[in-house]
Amino acid sequence: MLKIITGGNGIRPEAAPRAKYRSIAFVELITTAALALSTAVAVTAVSIGMARADVIGAVAKGDSASLAIAIFIGLLFSGMGGLTALMARDGQPGN
Repeated sequence: MLKIITGGNGIRPEAAPRAKYRSIAFVELITTAALALSTAVAVTAVSIGMARADVIGAVAKGDSASLAIAIFIGLLFSGMGGLTALMARDGQPGN
């Protein structure tokens, strides 16, 4: 007959190191602050670029080609962003 051994073999597995717990709300707060800062930097850069390009002054003088190009590029970027959002949403399970 087989003898059933109920005791351990004397070797204990090492405990896994405990990961530091961070609240999800704290991580979201840091991410939101970083996004707000990035948006402020982008708006500042675009404003400085528009001021240096003098798009508004060119439109006032009657040359609307630069404004038309700027509007076209802005609409193109907006459309690409919307299309990307739609495609990303369709790829998620449960929709």
